[in-house]
Amino acid sequence: MSPRTNDGEPEPTRAFDRPAPTTGEPATDGPDAGTPVTDPGHPVRPARATGPDAGEASTGATDQDAPTAPKPDATAPAPAPDTLPASDTETGTDAVAESGDAVEDDHEHGKAGGAAGGDDRVAAVRRAGAAGRRWRAAQLSACAAMLAVALTAGAVALGAVRDGRNVPVATAAAVAPGLLASGDLDASITALQAHLRAQPKDFGGWATLGLAYVEQARTKGDPSRYPQAEQALGRSLALRPDNDQALAGRAALAAARHDFTHALDLADRALEQNPYSERALCSRVDALVELGRYADAEAAVRTADERRPGVPVFTRYAYVHELRGDVATARRVLDRALAASTSPGDIAYVASQLGQLAWNQGDYASALTHYARALAADENYLPALEGRSRAQAASGQRAEAIKGLELIVARYPLPGPLVELGELYEARGAEGDRAKAEDQYSLVDAWTAIARANGVNADLDTALAAADHGGRATALRAARDDWSRRHTVHTADALAWALHVNGKDAEALPYARQATATGYRNASFLYHRGMIEKATGHAADARTHLAAALKLNPGFSPLGAREARTALETLEASK
Repeated sequence: MSPRTNDGEPEPTRAFDRPAPTTGEPATDGPDAGTPVTDPGHPVRPARATGPDAGEASTGATDQDAPTAPKPDATAPAPAPDTLPASDTETGTDAVAESGDAVEDDHEHGKAGGAAGGDDRVAAVRRAGAAGRRWRAAQLSACAAMLAVALTAGAVALGAVRDGRNVPVATAAAVAPGLLASGDLDASITALQAHLRAQPKDFGGWATLGLAYVEQARTKGDPSRYPQAEQALGRSLALRPDNDQALAGRAALAAARHDFTHALDLADRALEQNPYSERALCSRVDALVELGRYADAEAAVRTADERRPGVPVFTRYAYVHELRGDVATARRVLDRALAASTSPGDIAYVASQLGQLAWNQGDYASALTHYARALAADENYLPALEGRSRAQAASGQRAEAIKGLELIVARYPLPGPLVELGELYEARGAEGDRAKAEDQYSLVDAWTAIARANGVNADLDTALAAADHGGRATALRAARDDWSRRHTVHTADALAWALHVNGKDAEALPYARQATATGYRNASFLYHRGMIEKATGHAADARTHLAAALKLNPGFSPLGAREARTALETLEASK
């Protein structure tokens, strides 16, 4: 007899026992097989330290089919939400209008990334994946039909509560989070807004809209979406207090704002309501990782893998192992996640993670291949565009890298690509390049101000950028503030480097050692440690770590790699 879960269904295979499906075929096992998913939460990865913020793995698959804790009857009367105006409670139009004001039509600009993405690798992957995309197109058509039926059913449900009672209506199929990844995110948000104008008491719809805004902020690099997400999620909780969808959405929002202590608390509250909530399980892993509680994160990801195995959990499983230096396991799990991915969003995300993993190991050819796979699925996917430019720069294709990054920052002026482009200008050294570089670095400060205004803790971004290209005192203050809240390898590295540039090398050394203590293979960390060891008179250790950085990833930074080589040559000459 097959192993079974507590809902009486065959237990889905997990991260290490799931056979990888044949490439190009849809996955047919597991709770989310064939269901497109979206990523409101990501594994939060600092851009300069570990690559694109991914931003983070999909966590938006609907939880309606998972076993859940008992919930109140959706048709039973509920207390009137006292946090909203009565007129808004009745119509919902004001809240939808406010939360939808900033929805942009990006189709006019949507080809900027595509222009950057037209290399031979992308074209080859597109040709190879044509059959799979035709299959997915048929699947998406079916999803659209299901959505139309669900909206019709929802209209009937709304009529049943127009007797003046304040009854929250749940029409989960109409607004299943998985549908958000099945097509254009802006169009999905517009459809959700229209749905909520008609059914303002659909607490599940408000939760999904909040998650969609979090996803939109991540994919567009626009933190102004976060207040809108907070408003929509608050509306969901006003209609149905402690519903797990909204609590999990708030956990994802808190993680996106880098408030990881709050994210952990919200994820735990959501799991009390529904222990099988995929979004909450994944947000819990993200929070523990970003608080530096790596042993707890490993236990949490195993729990998530037991309860809701699938692409979102697999990608987090991989990252937890990568942080411990187990690159082989991380790669194997990501390969399985990619084989199980069917939606363009999942394919782009997982392929980009494989690209980042390859780039971290100095395997630029493999990185470019993975980024091409990602861009074939979504030609405007920011982490893949940025990662491809970084891999091009590291492999000597500087002109292509600069062109790609210029297109990226024109649409997404985020700290990672801004600093990378500035350093490439400096490394090129043509007339006017120094001024161009300074322009990029100054834009980091502008982004940081916008992020803070929208509730994002940007201390780590500030510390990393300012240490090399801004105010040293600012870098140290930001690094100390971030360290006071969480002890991760990334915050340890940032604090060590900020102390170094401020001439406090003796204080910096323990933090540099802590940053490399887990076995995480990161050339920037090794470079920082080597330079601090050189400054403190530990010449042999400095040679070891500078050489290790250049061997692992010789193009880890346009300027840092050059400085590492110069410092190593000096140390070798003084032996």
